Amino acid sequence: MSGRLSPLAGKQAPEAQLVDVQRLRDAYVDLRPDPAVPGQRVSFGTSGHRGSSFDRSFNEWHVLAITQAICEYRAQQGIDGPLYIGIDSHALSQPAFESALEVLAANGVQALIAKGGEYTPTPAISHAILTYNRGRTAGLADGIVVTPSHNPPDGGGFKYNPPNGGPADTDVTGWIQKRANALIEGGLREVRRVPYAQALRASTTHEHDFIAAYVADLANVIDFDAIRGSGVHLGVDPLGGAGVHYWAPIAERYGIDLTVVSDVVDPTFRFMSVDWDGKIRMDPSSSHAMQRLIGLKDHYDVAFACDTDHDRHGIVTRSSGLMLPNHYLSVMVDYLYRHRPEWRGDAAVGKTLVSTALIDRVAKRLGRRLYEVPVGFKWFVDGLFDGSLGFGGEESAGASFLRRDGGVWSTDKDGIAAALLSAEITARADRDPGELYRELSSALGQPLSERVDAPANGEQKAKLSKLSPQQVKSTELAGEKIEVVLDRAPGNGAAIGGIKVASAHGWFAARPSGTEDIYKIYAESFKDEAHLQRLLEEAQAMVDGALNAS
Repeated sequence: MSGRLSPLAGKQAPEAQLVDVQRLRDAYVDLRPDPAVPGQRVSFGTSGHRGSSFDRSFNEWHVLAITQAICEYRAQQGIDGPLYIGIDSHALSQPAFESALEVLAANGVQALIAKGGEYTPTPAISHAILTYNRGRTAGLADGIVVTPSHNPPDGGGFKYNPPNGGPADTDVTGWIQKRANALIEGGLREVRRVPYAQALRASTTHEHDFIAAYVADLANVIDFDAIRGSGVHLGVDPLGGAGVHYWAPIAERYGIDLTVVSDVVDPTFRFMSVDWDGKIRMDPSSSHAMQRLIGLKDHYDVAFACDTDHDRHGIVTRSSGLMLPNHYLSVMVDYLYRHRPEWRGDAAVGKTLVSTALIDRVAKRLGRRLYEVPVGFKWFVDGLFDGSLGFGGEESAGASFLRRDGGVWSTDKDGIAAALLSAEITARADRDPGELYRELSSALGQPLSERVDAPANGEQKAKLSKLSPQQVKSTELAGEKIEVVLDRAPGNGAAIGGIKVASAHGWFAARPSGTEDIYKIYAESFKDEAHLQRLLEEAQAMVDGALNAS
């Protein structure tokens, strides 16, 4: 990661840095967004609407308007089955859940909420939707996940999953976003709402045991017999997130040797070590944030963590400590396609175009088609749903894969299944994923990768998102002939909102940030560190040249 490393990185956060939870929740109710300010409007990114109540980007008005818009979208589309709604452990998630339920009840939507007010991981919502809809053509279910994922403790987030169980596509989120902003501009006059106590008692509100349903079905995804039989000693750190009470039932039901490192839930997340930039962030792929579990690596054969909504994974091995996401994704692909004989013979390997090219090499060796898509897990939903994709993964440590019989499991990222797979791999290979990665990269090439951020104003970002291959005048990249220049993903032909340039032993991709005045350059070299740095320098020069050309 680029940027200056904070002196606090990897250390416990000082008390003064911890979020004032009461002030945060008061701001959720008291501060209203101004729709004339772009940063205060409803805006769905790759993972729903996110923001903080302190800066009026995630407040009660946003949630009321988005939920009303979802109710209207459901009615327009004829989606009239139950709506599964779950929350993570961020401080703003409970008040946002209450706001949403007030609107769902007033609109007569059958809302299924977690039994006993339990937290609910993103994959458990996706699983519930798909399980309910299996074999149905009418009365289909959908869902809402209240989470800002791994974002800092002052964050809030709200995500809609349609009946396919995955993140909503841009045509859906675009409609919901537009309608929600219109409702806010209208002073919420068209929002239907009942008091929370009434919403809880409504005949349309029902409890659902997400934990029991999800845990009972996990054996159809993971080989627990192999894990139990091998006696591998496992550790998990839920990072105070939504899956905190899922791990003990998993260990108990399947008789595996799994220790929960901590089951503490605290909305300040004071138990986290601080991330690279000095912020508290529950990112299981960050070595700075994962200090607690890394410190315990020698206590377990393999250990893992998940972010706050449990859709992302972090794998800690005795052999290599915390694995880079790209390294573990490569091992997952290599293992799954050799140990899932009931998957379709033509099931492709899905990856985002900024994920490691080692996956390309693994897929080629396996004789599997590569399905390369733009950034965003939504691009994998249809393939995972119909079984034409066995696996979908992205470099930010999000992945999902099929059931052992080749049926759909989750069309959203599943950090729990990805974490448990590391235990299955260790059990069946008698080597941990870190050792397997070393074998893989020794055979197919050792990639080095880095991401840097470069400044770009709004006009330049707009230019970059529309950059065409013809605008790249260079014929060489870091001393090698350029083999391909892409502005569309090879897997599905979708615009990548930037550009990717590749040679025989390296590539870079550049795309504008959706939230900051920067563009991001991802680069990977199969040669050495000097080649990687040259890739990054030439990438920046190439992109800046194209942006500054008239």
